[in-house]
Amino acid sequence: MTRKRLRMVFVIAGITALTAATLLVLFALEDSIVFFRSPTEVVEEGFPVDRAFRVGGLVEEGTLERIGGTNTVHFRVTDLANAVTVTFTGILPALFREGQGVIAEGKLRPDGVFVAHDILAKHDENYMPTEVVDALKASGQWKGN
Repeated sequence: MTRKRLRMVFVIAGITALTAATLLVLFALEDSIVFFRSPTEVVEEGFPVDRAFRVGGLVEEGTLERIGGTNTVHFRVTDLANAVTVTFTGILPALFREGQGVIAEGKLRPDGVFVAHDILAKHDENYMPTEVVDALKASGQWKGN
């Protein structure tokens, strides 16, 4: 084999190895990418069942229901146009309450109930997650600055 062919074999082998490594990284990251959806997007466009994503908005007034004797709660997250029912088992953030901004991360069940495995709540009275503000503005319901 000539030097020229040997170099070409090494170049092709290197490109093949880089391509394989890139594909492996992309496939590995696919499961950890979490998209944000507003309640309107979930209701109108839907989202694949059993695919993790985040839904955010305001905790709808009068919908917070604590299941007695357990750490399970049910509530509705709204962008003031549509709402999604959320169920969560665990300890809620201390600042979680009705009428406040929240982001729930989890999966949608076939019956349309969002099962959250993580709840993120605002951390002071002036803060609302950027995704929630954007969703409220897009629905025409934003009343802030």
